[in-house]
Amino acid sequence: MTMELKAGCKLVIRSVNEDGRKFRPSDWIERISTTMATFGKDNRLHYSNDVRPSMVDGEKCLLVEISVKDTNPTAFEYIMAFVNANRLQMSQVCETKIVEVDETQNAKAS
Repeated sequence: MTMELKAGCKLVIRSVNEDGRKFRPSDWIERISTTMATFGKDNRLHYSNDVRPSMVDGEKCLLVEISVKDTNPTAFEYIMAFVNANRLQMSQVCETKIVEVDETQNAKAS
């Protein structure tokens, strides 16, 4: 699976194979997320902001920040190898920043 990775975006990895079958074991997202997690002062596990479980369209998915490719290339390669070996569905989500423009600038632009 080849995909152009865009800076500032996230990979959304679903628990579904490319052929539509549910991937097992069902706790694979927690297993991968836990490898990047840390224990806080409260003695509780805290997922990394870079690799974490998340609900996307009502489905539990693994969210991976594209920046992990640069900050932790070994972890990124491991996750991509896992995705490819198990033929998991993956997409990219890029959040858009909304910039408010006051009406005087807007009037100048039009």
